[in-house]
Amino acid sequence: MRTARTFKAAGPLLLAGLAALTGFADAAQAAGAIEGGGKQNLNLPAIIMFFAFVAMTLVITYWAARRTRSAADFYAAGGGITAGQNGLAIAGDYMSAASFLGISGLVFASGFDGLIYSVGWLVGWPVILFLIAERLRNLGKYTFADVVSFRLEQTQIRSLSAIGTLTVVAFYLIAQMVGAGKLIELLFGLPYLYAVIVVGALMIVYVAFGGMVATTWVQIIKACLLLGGASFMALMVLITFGFSPEALFKKAVETHPKGASIMAPGNLVSDPVSAVSLGLALMFGTAGLPHILMRFFTVSDAKAARKSVFYATGFIGYFYILTFIIGFGAITFLMNDPSFYKVGADGAYNKVTALLGGTNMAAIHLSNAVGGSLFLGFISAVAFATILAVVAGLTLAGASAVSHDLYASVIARGRVSEDREVRVSKVSAVLIGIVAIVLGYIFENQNVAFMVGLAFAVAASCNFPVLLMSILWGGTTTRGVLIGGLLGLISSVALVVLSPAVWVKTFGFATAPFPYDNPALFSMSIAFAGIWLFSKLDNSKRAQIDRAGFEHQNVRSETGIGSHKAVAH
Repeated sequence: MRTARTFKAAGPLLLAGLAALTGFADAAQAAGAIEGGGKQNLNLPAIIMFFAFVAMTLVITYWAARRTRSAADFYAAGGGITAGQNGLAIAGDYMSAASFLGISGLVFASGFDGLIYSVGWLVGWPVILFLIAERLRNLGKYTFADVVSFRLEQTQIRSLSAIGTLTVVAFYLIAQMVGAGKLIELLFGLPYLYAVIVVGALMIVYVAFGGMVATTWVQIIKACLLLGGASFMALMVLITFGFSPEALFKKAVETHPKGASIMAPGNLVSDPVSAVSLGLALMFGTAGLPHILMRFFTVSDAKAARKSVFYATGFIGYFYILTFIIGFGAITFLMNDPSFYKVGADGAYNKVTALLGGTNMAAIHLSNAVGGSLFLGFISAVAFATILAVVAGLTLAGASAVSHDLYASVIARGRVSEDREVRVSKVSAVLIGIVAIVLGYIFENQNVAFMVGLAFAVAASCNFPVLLMSILWGGTTTRGVLIGGLLGLISSVALVVLSPAVWVKTFGFATAPFPYDNPALFSMSIAFAGIWLFSKLDNSKRAQIDRAGFEHQNVRSETGIGSHKAVAH
C-alpha cells in the first residue's frame, strides 16, 4: 500500500492536471490549483508498465510509418480502418483520464449529481450519429473544414475553421501536457521540464512519423487498457456487495456525511441556467471537437462512419457506468479508512475534503484498496497512456488544420503536391509539439481547468454551429458563417474569461462580470443567431452561388454519390 506521505505529495501534482481536464468549474473546484513539488518516490510497477506501453506504441509507429505513403494515409489512414476499430479509437480519443478520475471524484464528493458530466458527454454521441457522422463522411476528405467549405468560399471559411480548430487544440493541449508532465514527474522523479519534454517528444514521434495509422492504434490500445482497468475496479467493488447495486448504494448512504441526499440531484449544480448551459457545452462541444470529427474520414464509407459512432457510444456508455460504480465504491471503501486521509491530531478528519490529494484522487486510492500496489501502478500507467492518446489526436488535428486547410487550400490554393502537403503537416506537428512543451512548462503552476472549458465552449459555439448550419440550411452564406462563427468564437472566449471560474478563482477579483461558469447557452445562441441573421441579410453575388450550391451538396451528403472523389474547390 502506498504511504500517506507519497499520496500527500502526489495528489496535487497528478490530479490538479488530470482532473482539471474535465474543463469546468466544479472539477476545477474539486482539483484545486496545481501545486509545485519535488522528486517523488519511484513507483516501480507503474514505470515497468509505462515502458512496456511506450515500447509497444513505438513499434506500432515504425510499422505505421512504413505504411504511410500518401496524404490520405497520413490524414485518414487511407480510409482503411474498420468500423469496430474506429469505434474503439474514437472511445480512446474521447475517454480521457479526466473522465475516469474526474467523474469518479465528483461522484465520490457529490454522489448521484456527479453523473451530469457522464450524461452530458454521452448524449453528445446520438447528436453526432444522427446529424453529423454520415454527412461528414460523404462531404469531407480529411478535416471538417472540407465539409464547411464544400459550397462556401474556400479562403475565408477554411481560415475560420482552422482558427476554431487551433483554438480548441491549444486550450485542450495545454491542460493535457500539464497533466501528463505531472504524471511523468510523479512516476520517475524527473524535474517537470524534462517530464514535459518526454511527453512532447513522444507525441511528435507518433504524429510526424506514424500519422493517423499510429495515432489510431495508440488510441485503440489505450481504450482497451482503460476499459480493462476500470472494469476490474468496478468488478471488485460489486463482488464485495454480492453484485447488488442496492447494497452498494445503501452502504454509501450510511457512510457519506451527506447521507441520503447523495442519491438526489442538486449537490453539484443547483442553478437551472448553469445546468442547461453546462449540458449544452458537454453535448454540442463533443460534436465540434476537431480531433473527434477527423476520425470519420478514416473509414471506407458513410455506413462504416455510422457504425463506428454506434460502437463508440456503446464503449463510452459502458465506461461511464463504470465510473459511477467506482465513485460509489470509493465512498464505501475509503471514507471509513483514515489511512487515505489527512488526519488531525485528535484523529478526526473530513470524509470528503480531507482525502489525500483531493477528491479526484478517489479512483487512484480505490485501485490501491482493491488491487494493491501492482494495480495502482497499472492504473497510473493507464492514466499516462490515456493522456498520450488524446494528445496525439489533438496534435494531428492541429497539424492537419495548418497543412491541409491553411497551407494547401488557402496559401497554395490547391496547387501543391500531396508529398509537400504531408511534409508541411509533419513540420507542423513538430512545431505544435514544441509549442505544447513551452506552454505546458509556462502553465505548470497554474489552474488550467478553464482551458478545457474554453475548448468545449469554443467547439460548441463556433465549430458546431458553423458545421451544422452549412450542412442543413440551404440559406447559409459565406458572410453569415464567417460573422456568426467569429461571434461565437469571441463571445465564448470572452465569457469564460469573465466567469467566476477565471475572473474570481484564477485572477483573484472579488466578483465576476458574467455570473455563470459555462457560457455555451449564450455564446451558442449568439453564433446561431449571427449565422442566420447575416446570411438572411446577404444579397451579394457570392451569396447567390452559396445558396445555389446547396442542392448538389444535399444530394451528396444524403446519398454519398461522388464522395469517393476529392472535395471540389
